[in-house]
Amino acid sequence: MPTVNRAKLDDASLRILDALQQNAELSNAELAEIAGLSTSPCWRRVADMKEHGVLRGAVTLVDPAALGLAINVFVHVSLKLQDKQSLEVFTDAIKERPEVMECYLMSGEADFMLRVVSEDLAKYQTLLLDCLTTIPVVASIRSSFALSQVKYTTALPTNHLRGRAAGSRR
Repeated sequence: MPTVNRAKLDDASLRILDALQQNAELSNAELAEIAGLSTSPCWRRVADMKEHGVLRGAVTLVDPAALGLAINVFVHVSLKLQDKQSLEVFTDAIKERPEVMECYLMSGEADFMLRVVSEDLAKYQTLLLDCLTTIPVVASIRSSFALSQVKYTTALPTNHLRGRAAGSRR
């Protein structure tokens, strides 16, 4: 995937990124005002960031509780072997599960960490018994249940880029 030169992300572009991460439904005119640009240059910057993979799409975030998905489970999975074939078997099985929101290949004690949403403990147990324990390469599974969500954001930080931004006056 092509990447944008971080030096091209000046303060105006970073203001665009910050604003879109808070509200992807902003009009180009609203974005231009936030960025301190006229509408044409603002539109070109957004198009350039899309073309270079900086902006990967826009989604509407849905409240899991509104859909009855009250349980957040962090699942630590260790495999019998850490070879390429075992990794592929596991990831192929997990990719098909809609309740698995995130899956990370890890270093440390577990090979994978999953974030799973579920209606209740019984539904999670079904996933555990009917899916996770049936994957032949799995050696062990540990589940931790979130008691509450202290912080949640989808907005990536951009402050680390501000000192390096082209045209930055710091």
